[in-house]
Amino acid sequence: MPDFSRLGRWIGVWFRRQMPKTLFGRSLLIIVLPVAIMQIAVTYVFFDAHWQTVTSRLSEGLAGDIAWAVESYQDDPSPQAFAKLARRGEDSMGLSIALQPGKKLPQNRRYSWFAPIDRSMQEALSNRLDQPFWFDTTRYPAYVDVRVAVKGGVMRVLAPRDRAFATNGHIFVLWMTVATVLLTAVALLFIRNQVRAIERLASAAEAFGRGGDAPAFKPHGAKEVRSAAVAFLDMRARIQRHIDQRTTLLASVSHDLRTPLTRLKLALALAEPSKANEEMKRDVVEMEHMIDEYLAFARGEGGEAIETVRLRDLIEQVSEGAVRAGAQVSVSADPQLEAPVRPNALKRAVSNLVMNAAVYGDRVEVAVQPRAQGGVQIIVDDDGPGIPAERYEDAFKAFGRLDESRNQNTKGVGLGLAIARDVARGHGGDITLDRSPLGGLRAVLQLPGALRPASEPRRI
Repeated sequence: MPDFSRLGRWIGVWFRRQMPKTLFGRSLLIIVLPVAIMQIAVTYVFFDAHWQTVTSRLSEGLAGDIAWAVESYQDDPSPQAFAKLARRGEDSMGLSIALQPGKKLPQNRRYSWFAPIDRSMQEALSNRLDQPFWFDTTRYPAYVDVRVAVKGGVMRVLAPRDRAFATNGHIFVLWMTVATVLLTAVALLFIRNQVRAIERLASAAEAFGRGGDAPAFKPHGAKEVRSAAVAFLDMRARIQRHIDQRTTLLASVSHDLRTPLTRLKLALALAEPSKANEEMKRDVVEMEHMIDEYLAFARGEGGEAIETVRLRDLIEQVSEGAVRAGAQVSVSADPQLEAPVRPNALKRAVSNLVMNAAVYGDRVEVAVQPRAQGGVQIIVDDDGPGIPAERYEDAFKAFGRLDESRNQNTKGVGLGLAIARDVARGHGGDITLDRSPLGGLRAVLQLPGALRPASEPRRI
């Protein structure tokens, strides 16, 4: 016994996959599909209940006239009687009747593109004629050609087209098609106008999520969409106030913490050299580095303006520190490749990845590649010990310390990869980890957005 519940689920999944994914497509389907179904139903009812009935009656009438002409000729096949028959058919019935002595019926037939026409004629002539016959509804635009085998040849009858079937069917179909096209065009205009308002709201939200702004954005569209836009503007204002307050607080904290550190550094510099003095200097440097890491993680780079920069130049600048640390760093990137980024934020992210690789490996390779779906990806490979695959996500946790991990170093506080991923996501991208072909860790920093050739002017 078939499993109907499983079949039903499969059909439901198939229909969901075939449905349009965009609001515009689904709204258009909601409006156009009922209209199309209604038009098809009306057309079917028209042809089934009206056109087909009228056509059948007309075909039967024409077949009766042709049967009369054939029977009259067979009763008296003399030329005088046929001439009288032809005149009566022309004057009373609008039929052009001709006799073709010695001829035979054609063997080939051309069928009409609209099958009910031929089907109606075939049925009517079969019911009224006992003789073999042949007809063609396509050769002459205004006539139907009917030929009947009679004694000594073929009787050919040319009948006006409107004697055989109703000629207003195509006009009805034309009007139905025009009405459908007009309704669809109106639906397209109205739906597009409503969807555009939602697209503007989504673009403004995406720009704000990446740290940008959309000053020209205003509530637009239907009442519900305007309400959502107003709520977004209020939320954006509250978040911006929070960011401003946090920035002010961080600036104050940074000043307050650096002042005593500066005094300690000055005091240690003036003190007599000793082993304890050197240890205290190292502690002060470590404290200063930790404060810088904490503030960088809390502050982020959301307020930095977006610029189009050459990625190779940026990566070569941040790779100098790894070279000074003793690592072999090679950079592979198109010198003309550019991308819209926040330069300082991206420098910090790439520097964290490269320095992290340099600490745990001797060889570091950095490559920049365009992505098939748009944007670029910056790949950092090294030959260090790597991280187990099941611990990749743990490495991105703030203040996380992994045994044998890349997120731990003598000066760090477990924020390097967390800051790098925060910067990548602030650009609308992400960072993923994988096994490197060099044997260590591979970090892939993905940046979305269309690339611009270097010949274009830079924009902020």
